[in-house]
Amino acid sequence: MSAKLVRLYGVGKQYAPKRFALKDVTFDLDRGEFAFVTGVNGSGKTTLLKLLFAMERATAGTIMVNNRDVSTLPKGGVPQYRREVGYVFQDFKLLADLTVSENVGLPLDVRKMRREEIEFRVRGVLSLVGLAERGADYPSALSGGEQQRVAIARSIVGKPMLLLADEPTGNLDARNAREIMTLFREIHEMGTTVLIATHDEALMEEFPARVIELAHGAISSDRQSGTGGGR
Repeated sequence: MSAKLVRLYGVGKQYAPKRFALKDVTFDLDRGEFAFVTGVNGSGKTTLLKLLFAMERATAGTIMVNNRDVSTLPKGGVPQYRREVGYVFQDFKLLADLTVSENVGLPLDVRKMRREEIEFRVRGVLSLVGLAERGADYPSALSGGEQQRVAIARSIVGKPMLLLADEPTGNLDARNAREIMTLFREIHEMGTTVLIATHDEALMEEFPARVIELAHGAISSDRQSGTGGGR
């Protein structure tokens, strides 16, 4: 099996004539790697994550994830593919009429997993994110940082090999942002490949990792944060 979990070759995304969100993006992610993708608003970070999650389709190039060609994935193959990939949204996207446990277990419900297995996994991930006692609460009873922890728990309950996060600390204060980044590091140390889109330079310095920077839809640098070195 390839040591590369993610491989992008010449990937482009065009929304309209002369309007490119991504242009000729090429990079690899090793299995078990932790990396940031950064750039100013409009640089293509969110589009890149959407392509990797099969929310959108590239208009050029090839995207391989776990030796599967995501760029040509048929619509019917998307649900199965997403069992291997978790996604954390900036605005949480929790369902207000479901409890914390029900929100977290939703991806497993969709798979029609046994109720006992769902409950076991939900308890485990809620404990991991520090919310073991909040399963019966509704999202409205939680702080922003706690809601983001629930969203992260939901994204990892299916045990994905790749975790994508789009500005996961963008709506949080500095203390909560640091705690959420520490949580992503813990998830990474358990073996998950993690790619986080962020423009928070301070966090990238505090949590040194590979940084893939986008500018106008193209890679402008590929470096290591916290060291000043290149790659």
